[in-house]
Amino acid sequence: MSANILITGATGNIGSELAKQLSAQGVPFRAMVRSLKGTEALAALSGATLVTGDLNDPASLQQALQGIEKAFLLTSSSEQAETQQLNFVKAAQEAGVRHIVKLSQFAAAKDSPVRFLRYHAVVEEAIQRSGMAYTFLRPNLFMQGLLGFRDTIVHKSAFFAAIGNAKISMVDIRDIAAVAAAALTSNKHHNKIYDLTGPAAITHAEMAAQLSNVLGRTIQFIDVTPAEMRHALDSVGFPAWQADGLIEDYAHYARGEAAVVANSIEEVTDRPARDFGMFARDYAGAFK
Repeated sequence: MSANILITGATGNIGSELAKQLSAQGVPFRAMVRSLKGTEALAALSGATLVTGDLNDPASLQQALQGIEKAFLLTSSSEQAETQQLNFVKAAQEAGVRHIVKLSQFAAAKDSPVRFLRYHAVVEEAIQRSGMAYTFLRPNLFMQGLLGFRDTIVHKSAFFAAIGNAKISMVDIRDIAAVAAAALTSNKHHNKIYDLTGPAAITHAEMAAQLSNVLGRTIQFIDVTPAEMRHALDSVGFPAWQADGLIEDYAHYARGEAAVVANSIEEVTDRPARDFGMFARDYAGAFK
């Protein structure tokens, strides 16, 4: 069976998890990477074929997309993301791709005050206009995003964000990948939009309490101002455009706009979405 599925972003958190799940299901796929350097684990997966491609280079996309029927579209949320994704949509359309599964974001809208939500909405609209079938996955904040605070949790038993006591229905990336795998391997999900959330909306203080229980020591959540959060992002060398976007994201969370709980994960995968306690137990080793 030849691979007719292409995965972009295959070396990232969600892309690599999707690759693992497709491989475990015996589904062959092509993974597009910018460079073959450091891709040994991906290349070693059963059913994986690696191809180099650059989202800024339409000619390389044409090559990567030859013979592909279904594509998973994911890029990092950089200043170039909108252009890169639109390049991919155009190349996919020209290559005869029939179905795009796009990783979008919860509450994507062209009039959003959050730049990430605006660019996702622009790309969603381009895919809808292209005539290709689509499945838009709109996940909420990733539980695995907490791994970005690993050092402060390990060394200071604390993590911080500008979110106050707002609840957010965080989602595990393993569940996002499971929905993506289902969408890529069945025609049942054509022209569907799925909000992907965890089974409950929780505060960052509740996350800290659950993490404390699992780790057996007190982990504290510290609420900070947006300016303090921005300064912290600067100090670790975060790109300015992305840092500003993250501050906009957290303002959106702080307004209580990301507390909705959706049932899409269970509907698509026939398994309930993982809760934060399960994430904390499975990733406890990372925080010790």
